[in-house]
Amino acid sequence: MGYRKAEKILPPEVVALIQQYVDGEYIYIPRKEENRKCWGESTDYRREMDERNRRIYEDYLSGMKTDTLSMKYFLSEKSIQRIIAKEKKRPA
Repeated sequence: MGYRKAEKILPPEVVALIQQYVDGEYIYIPRKEENRKCWGESTDYRREMDERNRRIYEDYLSGMKTDTLSMKYFLSEKSIQRIIAKEKKRPA
């Protein structure tokens, strides 16, 4: 997300109206509901996380302990435990 100058994209009367509420401050204008994207939709990050979590679960099933998994994947033991619990519930 980048910043754009209001004066360059909005009519002067709209800028003046906004200035009545926020003068010289940054504001966030959310996307319309129909244009919103889900987390990870624009990148491969979600797929990569799912793949990593499956590897963690496979390692766990092969006998690796949570403390070892924690060191291997650079995550806290609590995070490893949450991933394992989530993967257990995932349909095969």
